[in-house]
Amino acid sequence: MRVLVAEDDAVTSFMLVYCLEQFGYEVTAVDNGLKALELVRTGEFQLVISDWSMPKMTGVELCRQIRKRPSSSYTYVILLTSHEGTNSVVEGLDAGADDFITKPFQPEELQVRLRTGERVLSLESRDVTIFALAKLAESRDFETGAHLDRIREYCRVLCEHLLDHGPYVDQIDGDFVRMVYLTSPLHDIGKVGIPDKILLKPGKLTDEEFEVMKQHAQIGSETLDAALQARPDAEYLRMARDIARSHHEKFDGTGYPLGLKGNDIPMCGRIVALADVYDALTTKRIYKSAFSHEKAREIILDGSGKHFDPAIVDAFVETEEKFVAIRRRFADYDATIATESVTAPSQSNLGSVGRVATPFEYLAPAMN
Repeated sequence: MRVLVAEDDAVTSFMLVYCLEQFGYEVTAVDNGLKALELVRTGEFQLVISDWSMPKMTGVELCRQIRKRPSSSYTYVILLTSHEGTNSVVEGLDAGADDFITKPFQPEELQVRLRTGERVLSLESRDVTIFALAKLAESRDFETGAHLDRIREYCRVLCEHLLDHGPYVDQIDGDFVRMVYLTSPLHDIGKVGIPDKILLKPGKLTDEEFEVMKQHAQIGSETLDAALQARPDAEYLRMARDIARSHHEKFDGTGYPLGLKGNDIPMCGRIVALADVYDALTTKRIYKSAFSHEKAREIILDGSGKHFDPAIVDAFVETEEKFVAIRRRFADYDATIATESVTAPSQSNLGSVGRVATPFEYLAPAMN
């Protein structure tokens, strides 16, 4: 990562550059805020270390100018200062500084604060990259509309309820909620490996085609696991892998790809499973109309203990008004969502749209 240093004192600037290069950064140093601002405008620097007091433009004013400019990415600014007291801190933070280092600086402190900046910047790029990858995979299916937006909102609602209710309060915390929200859009990323003739088929899948479709869970899992091997400390990749692999497992052990049962299915996968099925039920597809919330609720309740974790079904029932609100929020720009109640097709009519063995199987093209 490249670091921009703005420091008018030659000795301090030399020490900063030396330390930063020893830490492995590529460094550019200038002696005033105006030069620094011009370099920030190139978009090549996301980490900036600036002296507070400089000619032509102070570090505080540099912060203000950086925050004023439109940018597609965040610039993390550390102010280097000999100023002390609460007023100085408030002034710097108000200007847009992210952190402070007091002169004379200690190399160890500088390194720690830079790592903090890197973590903040990586979170920004991580969030954007994850959703972009998910959207890329989803774009192959022109019918899915705002599916990813709804899925992560449904998951957030379920997680927030489970945070305070039910048997899993000791397993779910705020970090878990945020991580599921972040990674749930990657649940079907493995669909990039499914041939178009199967993925986009407008009618019922044959048994052979359905077996190919089911491979997307394993493809997604293996893809994300490869990324995890390169970054074993990236917990979000671990959860994304678990979701991709397990969101088609069923609580009674009849799901795929591993036939996991009960609590052997990762919690994140059990949550996404319900959110994904609810969205498949309540959105329109070529082979089916969008079901009403009431019909979807009936099917999900019937699947409690079979397809779904009963505790997560309970959470769904307790939060169903929020599910309805999310559907309505996206209905304004997503034509696949039912705006009026639609009942499920009768069993006698299911043969033309999909499988009939279980309440879910006729939705196989949407749910797989």
